[in-house]
Amino acid sequence: MLPRLTRPQVLAVCAAPVVALLTTAVFAPLPFAVAQPGATADVLKEYQGDEVIRISGAPTRDTEGQLRMTTIVATGPDAHVSLGDVLGNWFDTDRAVMPRDAVYPEGDDVKEIEKYNFDQMRESQNTATTAALNHLDLDGSDIDVKLDLGDVGGPSAGLLLSLGIIDKLDGDGRGGDLTGGRIIAGTGTITAGGKVGAVGGVPLKTQAARRDGATVFLVPKAECSDAQAELPEGLRLVPVTTLEGAVDALRALSTGKGEVPAC
Repeated sequence: MLPRLTRPQVLAVCAAPVVALLTTAVFAPLPFAVAQPGATADVLKEYQGDEVIRISGAPTRDTEGQLRMTTIVATGPDAHVSLGDVLGNWFDTDRAVMPRDAVYPEGDDVKEIEKYNFDQMRESQNTATTAALNHLDLDGSDIDVKLDLGDVGGPSAGLLLSLGIIDKLDGDGRGGDLTGGRIIAGTGTITAGGKVGAVGGVPLKTQAARRDGATVFLVPKAECSDAQAELPEGLRLVPVTTLEGAVDALRALSTGKGEVPAC
């Protein structure tokens, strides 16, 4: 005859597999990435030792103020992110738990992902140049624009690169700076036709922008609510949908004339 177990012994026996399952769940890898505010870069100056925007074939202007593109830093595509990591970072305002496929393209090959991000940045740079020259009605065959953002990947700097090219070539169109001497930050993709597209990690990018002195943040209009969720004090959101709208908003900020959009 089997010995009869006491109630505490029964509970202990039943709890053992539950504890084992919970332990496995806590340490098992999950399809998430943990992100935080990354570096910002003034596209009107240098980044990682190289001038971000170099223009030949047309006169350029000395600029005041800053146009800072923003980034996030996320755990690597091959990083082991467990339930413990997710729970530990969920409530931190300077951390974000994001689906892995929202940060990286499908696949596990790190080199392929790095190449994909680099290709996206290179395509974004070409598109940003086309959008800026189209906005200024300038012939791209006469003007050579070279862009260099070092190891930054992805397309989210497109809007700021286009604005930087416009500021260097034309300023605000009235002899002044497009920035009005301010530290302007922002994010957004750009099409050759000047349409601004949404990006990820906006709440983290606003924190990076404010940390580095920005007082104005250009945000794709579709992401206003995301940007407002953890908006740092002292940072003004300006929603944009087009490159022309972004230029008009910056001119209005600089001159104090005209309407500046708000989220």
